Amino acid sequence: MKKNMQGFTLIELMIVIAILGILLAIAIPAYQDYSVRAKVSEAMTMAAPAKLAVAETLSSTGTLPATNTAAGYSFPGATSFVTSVLTGANGVITVAVTAATGTTGNLVMTPTRIGSTAQLTWSCSASTIQDKYLPAKCR
Repeated sequence: MKKNMQGFTLIELMIVIAILGILLAIAIPAYQDYSVRAKVSEAMTMAAPAKLAVAETLSSTGTLPATNTAAGYSFPGATSFVTSVLTGANGVITVAVTAATGTTGNLVMTPTRIGSTAQLTWSCSASTIQDKYLPAKCR
């Protein structure tokens, strides 16, 4: 009589486990980098009101503010991933990122006037955060 075979052999199971191990060895570091990048992107969101305040100050006074107070902006308070948002000379905004993100440093957003108008474009001109963790706009 012919015997029906059921199940998997030990070697087949070992091959599947080895393949899964290789995939996880690649996926886990990539996910960790993605997770840090998502946390750092909160800095861009927290800077949006300060950018608006700088643009409104330029529109109403014709000059770029040098402080949060001159811009009429007040930082609402630290979050899990952002400790401060500061406006500096020429409207430059510095956002401090906490270690809870997986990295530390500052995102620095620099305004540039479009011609002689009161319109601004923003760029991330300098940063102390590793490039692989920066939002796409800052790389």
